[in-house]
Amino acid sequence: MSYEKNARVINDDIFDLVNSCFESERSNGNINPRLNFFDDYKKYFVLTDDGSYSINSKEINHKIETLHTSTGAISESFEKFIKPMKFNYNENIAILDICAGLGYNSSAAIADFIKNSNNSNLQVDMVEISKATLACGLLVPSPIKEHDITKKAIEKQLIKENYASINYEKQEIPKNININVYIEDARQTIQNLKDNYYDAIFLDPFSQNMAPELFSLDFFKEFKRVIKDTGIIATYTSSAPVRAGFIEAGFHVGQGPIFGRKQGGTLASPNPKMLDKSLPKNDEIRIALSDVGIPFRDHGLNNNSDVILDKRTEVRHNARHNTKISSAVKTPIFLTKKMDDEKLKRRVERNLVKMNIPSTTSKEAFYILECEKNYQEKQDLKNNSRNRILDMIKKLEKVKNGNYEIISSEE
Repeated sequence: MSYEKNARVINDDIFDLVNSCFESERSNGNINPRLNFFDDYKKYFVLTDDGSYSINSKEINHKIETLHTSTGAISESFEKFIKPMKFNYNENIAILDICAGLGYNSSAAIADFIKNSNNSNLQVDMVEISKATLACGLLVPSPIKEHDITKKAIEKQLIKENYASINYEKQEIPKNININVYIEDARQTIQNLKDNYYDAIFLDPFSQNMAPELFSLDFFKEFKRVIKDTGIIATYTSSAPVRAGFIEAGFHVGQGPIFGRKQGGTLASPNPKMLDKSLPKNDEIRIALSDVGIPFRDHGLNNNSDVILDKRTEVRHNARHNTKISSAVKTPIFLTKKMDDEKLKRRVERNLVKMNIPSTTSKEAFYILECEKNYQEKQDLKNNSRNRILDMIKKLEKVKNGNYEIISSEE
């Protein structure tokens, strides 16, 4: 199976129908299949609570999900990818939209730019591996008028790549907005992009388990190269390996907005001043101390998903009880806490003893979590999630190796 086919996430039925629609357009020069598509196949589109449409995914692990939250597809774009940004609209703005899908995130960015800009320019680089997924962006009703601008850019590229053949979209792209559409593997695209160029990166793959290659440490190192020092990366996931990957790649991390999910997403930036909200305390502890904080790796930026997932499983197994505390029963979050559940306490402390930590309330436990005494939700230059996580990593290593001195302790 080709990487493109494996990476594509839209439902198999609609994938075939979209391809057939545009094949007919190319063959017959007839726009009607495109114009009638939504009404003819409306059952494949999912109406979300804000009136915008999403699409069902293909079956993944015996489940079918929508590509967007049911709370609102276009609202999700504004809440998770636009509101956290700190754009200076008196200056030119450059955005990299990875896994652009139907074009909602880019459209939200365009809408915000048009509303707030003052004689500046906007560059949007959209990356999406699936032509059919981008074509779905032409077929859904536009949730906001700026989506028509995005549609024009998508249509132009699909015609250039001989997927579509008719210039139908009438909305012209404003002169101060430039949109590039890359229909290829984002890992290859990013290696050809400019250093220190982007003010924002939108990272919106369907899931880390389906596309770990787009959440890997090695991919994030490319982000570090292409983003400005004041740039912000936004992604919907709160995953520990993703946040750990950002930290190892040199980023500061923070909590993203909560919208349509129980947990907030993740924001990352080279500059801690750009991030307001710390990660939750227990998330920091698990990332720093547990094997769940082992990031995805994709050396060469060319491995398939199964290789990346299998390699991480192997690395986690080797790290457990050696360099990291076992993630079983979320062991690290019980450090410094008295436990009344004796059965759970025995399991937790069996895991801790293997890392030279005698108990949850031992001097070693308090030493490792010393930085968390000063935890605050509001981040600053010194007291922030990245610094606390790195501090805990160093102290765990010292405890494991017996190479530490406890100056003070708590009992």
